Amino acid sequence: MADQKIRLGIIGLGAQGGYYAGFLAAGKVGNTVLGAICDTDESKRPVADGYGVPFHTDYLALLDSGDVDAVVTTVPHYLHPQMAIDALERGIHVLVEKPAGVYTGQVRKLLDTAAAHPELTTAIMFNQRTNSLYQDLRELVSGGTLGALRHTSWIITTWWRPQGYYDQSRWRATWGGEGGGVLVNQAPHQLDLWQWICGVPTAVFAKLAFGFQRDIAVEDEVTAVVDFGGGATGTFITCTHDLPGTDRLEILLDQGKIVVEDSKRVTVTRLSAPEQELSKGMDMSDVMRIFAGDADTSDLMTTTTSTYESAWSEQHPRVIENFSANILDGTPLIAPVGDGIHGVRLANAIHLSGWTGREVSIADFDEAGYLAELNSRIAAEGTFAVREEN
Repeated sequence: MADQKIRLGIIGLGAQGGYYAGFLAAGKVGNTVLGAICDTDESKRPVADGYGVPFHTDYLALLDSGDVDAVVTTVPHYLHPQMAIDALERGIHVLVEKPAGVYTGQVRKLLDTAAAHPELTTAIMFNQRTNSLYQDLRELVSGGTLGALRHTSWIITTWWRPQGYYDQSRWRATWGGEGGGVLVNQAPHQLDLWQWICGVPTAVFAKLAFGFQRDIAVEDEVTAVVDFGGGATGTFITCTHDLPGTDRLEILLDQGKIVVEDSKRVTVTRLSAPEQELSKGMDMSDVMRIFAGDADTSDLMTTTTSTYESAWSEQHPRVIENFSANILDGTPLIAPVGDGIHGVRLANAIHLSGWTGREVSIADFDEAGYLAELNSRIAAEGTFAVREEN
């Protein structure tokens, strides 16, 4: 099957869909070709004509056309699950754009459909999982040489957006049209990576600001405190109004610490023994020398720093190549669709905590309670229909 290529259809020719169409048509993914394009805007037909592929204004017509083996859903978030379900039910492989959906009920329906079609490949576009920095980080943490997790924090505020960004589309930054703000639009990759590396939290307490620095209905600032179980905790801070921005991830473990700055520089400090053992072996004279800066700590810890080059332009093509390889020869997926529910559930739980002012269980998440709160906000907007339970 080395010469076989997957015909990938693009549903939604916006900025992301247009980007995918461009590099597929240019032959940047060896095992995948552009099969067809769908967009409800007829004026975009000349783009497909320029690439020499069929154009459809109805995604169901594209799915039924025989023009594609697989599709990618580059459409507003609420539409991802149903479009993916419709594709699977027609025997078509699906690469779902992030997030997998807006609320866990609709994502769970997608996962049930995917499970009913094990012969088909269903993946999610978590392109930052191809970043060697985060791959190395996950391997380091899961390998256990630094011990168990104690605390982790991620400050990711490099999402500055001006008011004009929100004003460009009526659905943007609304509960009914987009389903939220920074949590569902800018930060899903970090929510995924955080759990991919550190594990899935069991509960969260969050403080959110809605329309804090922008004229929008949804959250533009988030501070969340999560419980990973076993005493391990974490904080996640994000916003869209920090013009300089910060990207800093810290992971404290029993026998070391990892600090990632700007998703480029990684500093790893390894302790010579678990911290509690080192603590038991010190008296106050040792502590005073450390505090005064007079101690030789080389026998206590070693520190290394690595710098990773950005490979942003390669990330999306690599996910598509991996997706098609799974279809062709069973190559393991970088991001199976089942992983998509974790970030959606954490975002939902953060919203629910912010709305109710209480800690929210993730292990036993109240899907119905979340959807009721979301629908009350959609109804108050008066622009979009409320959402079904699944």
